[in-house]
Order: sequence, then structure tokens, then C-alpha cells
Amino acid sequence: MKARVTVMLKSGVLDVQGEAVRHALGTLGFSGVNGVRQGKVIELDLAETDKAAAEAAVKSMCDKLLANTVIEGYRVDIL
Repeated sequence: MKARVTVMLKSGVLDVQGEAVRHALGTLGFSGVNGVRQGKVIELDLAETDKAAAEAAVKSMCDKLLANTVIEGYRVDIL
């Protein structure tokens, strides 16, 4: 079973990398980009066959390692 975790900074947390990308896009002539939020995607290949158990395990992984839950939120998709 595969899982995809999308980790993004929480709203209200300054996204310095996203702002740098937004500025660079404007410099390259891409006007009209009012904001950019940058995050990360982590794909996991799991041995688990039960969807609920896989989701619970991945959420635990996120809470313990994959996301800094103080400033980041995450979404888990079981594929």
C-alpha cells in the first residue's frame, strides 16, 4: 500500500522560500502571482494492507518525524 504525505507551513507562518519563489517568478515576467506557499511531498511504500491501520501509522510518523507540527500541517492520502 502506498501513502502520500503533503506537508505545508500552517497559515500565519511566514513562508520565506515561498516568498522567494514568488519574487523570482515576478522577476521572470510572470505577473499576477500574489502568493506562493512551498511545502514537501513524501511518498511511502507500506507493507500494511489495512487502510485504516496504514493511515494511523502514517499519521504517527508525521507527528513524530515527518512534520514539525508546531509550524506545519500535513495531509495523508492512502493510495
